[in-house]
Amino acid sequence: MEQDQDQIRAYDDGIDVGRVILAWETWEFIPVQRSSRWYILASAAGLGMLIYALLTNNFVFALIIVMFAVIILMRDLKKPSRVQAAITSEGVVFNNEFYPFNDIKDFSVIFEPPVSNLYLGFNNRFAPLVSIPLDDADPNQVRAELLPFIFENLERDSESLTDTLSRVYKL
Repeated sequence: MEQDQDQIRAYDDGIDVGRVILAWETWEFIPVQRSSRWYILASAAGLGMLIYALLTNNFVFALIIVMFAVIILMRDLKKPSRVQAAITSEGVVFNNEFYPFNDIKDFSVIFEPPVSNLYLGFNNRFAPLVSIPLDDADPNQVRAELLPFIFENLERDSESLTDTLSRVYKL
């Protein structure tokens, strides 16, 4: 456990993130396997939308389509790495980010195989919902360790729409 503590401290540039209560390793982002059929369909859809945008002189939409394509290609070129996730006595650490309990409004643990995620909602309304894959971490143990520190949002009982779309359409 002491080695985990040293690793967690190293992630946060010397910020004291507290004592590690529970740690696990997970993907930086979920790796997806796309077939050549997926690329053909995505290219055809993107090209169709791009032609439509240009024909209707909607250059902002055309720019958004091109940007989306570039982001997908850049993400394809970068293979996800394994990162440390941890619940500490002061907050949650994931992918070189530290989320103090004071900033976290609530949490939800969603476990509906193949989905196994920890969601963190924040006090700041403009902060996005953070999704942390649990991989091999026990969802019940994660929930039990967070309950003394943060309110559990029982109304959030399924994965977020963005996670669903990313998983289904392999984005």
